[in-house]
Amino acid sequence: MLNLPRCNNLISQLKCLTQELLAGDWLVLIVSTLCVIYLFQTLWTNEHATKVQIRLGDQVYATYSLNQQREIYVHGKLGDATISIAQGKARFAKSPCHTQYCVHQGWLTHAGQAAICLPNQISLELLGEKKPYDTLNY
Repeated sequence: MLNLPRCNNLISQLKCLTQELLAGDWLVLIVSTLCVIYLFQTLWTNEHATKVQIRLGDQVYATYSLNQQREIYVHGKLGDATISIAQGKARFAKSPCHTQYCVHQGWLTHAGQAAICLPNQISLELLGEKKPYDTLNY
């Protein structure tokens, strides 16, 4: 940190620091801030999903549109799981697994979101127009 003896409290330290910055320093701060905002908007969008893909084990069980309201019953390794689709959202409504993590995941609304019931080997993934960026498909 800069050694500024006349700056005692935080507000006066900030004022002293802004007086010490040169034009090039301000340019770097502004350009880097704009780059972060642009990258955030480009890479981490929250696109709404249009379809839900249900997997049973390593096979695609079915793909449904989210523009309908329905209950889907899927027979997995442990028993029947109930998947609800309503108003552009999907979720596990019931599952025979012990922990119920898949049910507690709640409603999925954005493309790329997923809910997995590992003991029953059933998974949901919401699909959109384009594949969203994440660390798995990087």
